[in-house]
Amino acid sequence: MQTKDAIIYGAGHITDHDVYFFKEGSHFKLYNKLGSHLAEVKGVKGVHFAVWAPNAEEVSVIGDFNSWNTETHKLSVRDDWSGIWEGFMPGLGAGTLYKYHIKSKYHDYRVQKGDPFAVRWETPPKTASVVWDLSYKWNDLDWMQNRHLRNNLKSPISIYEVHIGSWRRVPEDNNRPLDYRELAHQLADYVKEMGFTHVEFLPVMEHPFYGSWGYQTLGYFAPTSRYGTPQDFMYLVDHLHQNGIGVILDWVPSHFPSDEYGLAYFDGTHLFEHADPKKGFHPDWASFIFNYGRNEVRSFLISSAMHWLDKYHIDGLRVDAVASMLYLDYSRNDGEWIPNEYGGRENIDAISFIKRMNEALYQEYPDIQMFAEESTAWPMVSKPTYLGGLGFSMKWNMGWMHDTLKYFSKNPVHRKYYHNQLTFSIWYAFTENFMLPLSHDEVVHGKGSLLGKMPGDEWQKFANLRLLYGYMYGHPGKKLLFMGCEWGQVKEWGHDESLEWHVLQYPVHNGMQKWVKDLNHLLKTEPALHETDFENAGFEWIDFHDWEESVISFLRKGHETRDTILVVCNLTPVYRTEYRIGVPADGYWREILNSDAAEYGGSGKGNLGGVNADYVASHKRPYSLRLTLPPLSVCFFKRSF
Repeated sequence: MQTKDAIIYGAGHITDHDVYFFKEGSHFKLYNKLGSHLAEVKGVKGVHFAVWAPNAEEVSVIGDFNSWNTETHKLSVRDDWSGIWEGFMPGLGAGTLYKYHIKSKYHDYRVQKGDPFAVRWETPPKTASVVWDLSYKWNDLDWMQNRHLRNNLKSPISIYEVHIGSWRRVPEDNNRPLDYRELAHQLADYVKEMGFTHVEFLPVMEHPFYGSWGYQTLGYFAPTSRYGTPQDFMYLVDHLHQNGIGVILDWVPSHFPSDEYGLAYFDGTHLFEHADPKKGFHPDWASFIFNYGRNEVRSFLISSAMHWLDKYHIDGLRVDAVASMLYLDYSRNDGEWIPNEYGGRENIDAISFIKRMNEALYQEYPDIQMFAEESTAWPMVSKPTYLGGLGFSMKWNMGWMHDTLKYFSKNPVHRKYYHNQLTFSIWYAFTENFMLPLSHDEVVHGKGSLLGKMPGDEWQKFANLRLLYGYMYGHPGKKLLFMGCEWGQVKEWGHDESLEWHVLQYPVHNGMQKWVKDLNHLLKTEPALHETDFENAGFEWIDFHDWEESVISFLRKGHETRDTILVVCNLTPVYRTEYRIGVPADGYWREILNSDAAEYGGSGKGNLGGVNADYVASHKRPYSLRLTLPPLSVCFFKRSF
């Protein structure tokens, strides 16, 4: 037990300043203070425990070290106003299993709780927290010092979205998932070969229900123990960085599960969540909603975000379900929600929290990226807070995703009637810094695979999917593709089985994979396709009116005129010849990529390497090209100098 005159140095030493900023809602490194920390008091080694439970009458630490006895290791109230209970337990060390036994002041409520700040948990379904030391020798100095060059808005960014437990499994070992260290080498080699610039992991934070894919987060400071230790996860990030690959984590501050050992009803009161279910319970996910207006909760959540950037060298966070945070009536009918103080539907506390979070994270780490999964027309999501925005750097373009997939699912015979569905996205393409996501959400819950959404016979399905990817890489915005989609996985994604790696033996899948690889290479080597993603001057239509033949053509422009790229999409299986397209300059226009090339599984039709411009006006331009448009294809051209 900690005595009144005990002095604890380093992590775990809570000062009056810590308490002040915690209560103010501006302590963003609480992980250094609350939770369990290896410590030394007057030469005696042990563990310092600290937990926020302001409505507890009694708190004790129970664990394997005291046979889970609630009477032997009681914590003391730190002061009269912080709500923090703390104590030093001599003789304990890393690996100690523990929980907090809390006796509430109310309702004679007694419960065993995991540590909200635990940096490691037992492997589910076990539920104890684990004392752990996060020391690790990093080897990614070059990446961290130069991250700003490869992780900025003008950089090429193509993200490979990965669910760790199902990317690749070991069939000869009971079909188990790869652990963090096994994944490090296999994933780095693959992503590097494919040319993706970043990996985004579905939530790695500890979660009780595997089938939630991590989106029902319970351990906000711990990578799941399913695949190894915290150091093993650090090794994964470290190895990806050493191979020039950025790492983004999904992070879920919008809701949390109701498991008894977690955050819910923590000290016999609604501590982390709103007490009123109209504000504190999420009907879609049967989970609790954080009380964003409570200062201590804001400190908790922002500390969680900061923790991953600090301790794990993460390069960005994708914030899940932002829309559910912004709107008080999200997924609620009339009478099921409470208006704000002005009578509106906006969640003022959540808006304030989001802005403060982004300000704090960018102040500490200006070379990271913060991505919002926000599905409504909320304005200025990806604009700075000083301009009135929410402060994210990018927003997922859900409108583009929905419209594009709906268009591509149409029989090409009927596509001319839906032409505007394909071209509409450009009207708002530069209102936000958009990311184009073809994510896990599009290949689950009975939606089938991306390949399965494509119409036609097998050849047309693959041609349509290659065309979709080419159109996506030509369209302004950063790119995200879920694992398995890069080769046209046939089955809907299943979280408890490996991807269909075996299909790569077939030319159609192998060709698709090579197509995505070459698109990534083109994205990285052509400035026009990445450095002006968020600038209106970086895009120019050639023709979006040809709905009758379902052809669109446009220019992507870099900061230098010589970098201009022409993109032409033929969205029907009709083979078109002598198709004239206006261009801004004469000379020879090389065909630098063609989705119908035989090596990708196409019919092998094209423009024999390029076309000379004619001095024939077209599309209000003095020069034009007479092109061959292969069936269901996208072709990229660049003028030779």
